[in-house]
Amino acid sequence: MAIPEVDQEMLRELESMGFPTARATRALHYSGNCSIDAAIDWVVNHEHDTDIDQMPLQFQVPLNINIKSGKPSPTPETVKIKAQELRERVRRKNGEQKGLEREREKERIRVGKELLEAKRILQENERRRMLALRHAEKEEEKRAREKIRQRLEQDKAERRRMLGLPPVDSKAVKVTKPPLQEKNRSLPVKPATKAQRMRDCLRSLKKNHKDEDARVKRAFQTLLIYVGNVAKNPDEEKFRKIRLGNPAFQDRVGSLKGGIQFLELCGFEKLEGDEYLYLPRDKVDMVVLKTAGLELNSAITNPFFGVF
Repeated sequence: MAIPEVDQEMLRELESMGFPTARATRALHYSGNCSIDAAIDWVVNHEHDTDIDQMPLQFQVPLNINIKSGKPSPTPETVKIKAQELRERVRRKNGEQKGLEREREKERIRVGKELLEAKRILQENERRRMLALRHAEKEEEKRAREKIRQRLEQDKAERRRMLGLPPVDSKAVKVTKPPLQEKNRSLPVKPATKAQRMRDCLRSLKKNHKDEDARVKRAFQTLLIYVGNVAKNPDEEKFRKIRLGNPAFQDRVGSLKGGIQFLELCGFEKLEGDEYLYLPRDKVDMVVLKTAGLELNSAITNPFFGVF
């Protein structure tokens, strides 16, 4: 291997402009010894090469040919102008590169802010959905209690009619409240809502298997699939019937304490000697299924679910 032959006059000219010998030799060699401009262009385009200051090598050839450019040697003023132009080109190129990096950083910051805002809006919408769902549950319970009260009043009036007693004047009836005992005062206990019972069931399942996080998460995801299939296809019986002896079901849900109880809260019932879980078509309640889906999503995505 030998150093390639280059035009010595152009080499000296490049060296006088401040280029190292190895870089000038490399530029002349790879630009074909055409001209000073071609060599300078090559340096600008390859200034970031890791081997730009290494002397190029090639196989030894039998003849050492000194290639002449055939052009007159440039004056010192021309050399200075060329050197200044080269420095300006390098400075502009570096400035453009820094400008591009600043624009990329601004774009990354903008995209990050948009993602954070989208996440905040999603969480706010989820919170509003949960509040609306709980309000709907309370209203449903209120209507159910009112229906039961009216039914009891009707039954009471019917019994009095059959016994020949006069109807009761609701305005004349005074309800007497039993006196409060000083020692046994207690607040009335509200019945747990369906959502609360589902949430407690999932918390209990996670606590019963607290050392098996991956298995618990898989159980939650499987329950979400069962609930989602019924909600999307309520008329399909295959989605409303689960064989308890199915190995996949046992591995994912059945073997975990609380998994079957959660499905029963969704409306599933055991049939045929506890061989199947079945949800009758007339008992498919979309509100209950939606509640189950929300509770399962919360259990899957909330890292602190069941911790407190």
